[in-house]
Amino acid sequence: MRDNQIHGEEPCQVEKCSNEPWQPSRQECLRDWEVKIRFLTLGCVISVGCKEIPFTTIKEGMEALNEYVAKPYETRQIWEKRFQEEEK
Repeated sequence: MRDNQIHGEEPCQVEKCSNEPWQPSRQECLRDWEVKIRFLTLGCVISVGCKEIPFTTIKEGMEALNEYVAKPYETRQIWEKRFQEEEK
């Protein structure tokens, strides 16, 4: 039994998360790759790192960008999966 358990405390937070895979923080994800927006006559193209994603409307592009900023790790996983499917 550990000292913190003797005193009725919860085990350390690190111990609870040790079984989960490591995930970078939101800030780490956002600074990993440069984000650029190029507005077109119709829609826009958003570049994240070396990938460019076209959107038919600016509204659609901004919604996707806001989603990326809010949850960069999860959103990146979704887009990487889509890119891999397209390359097959």
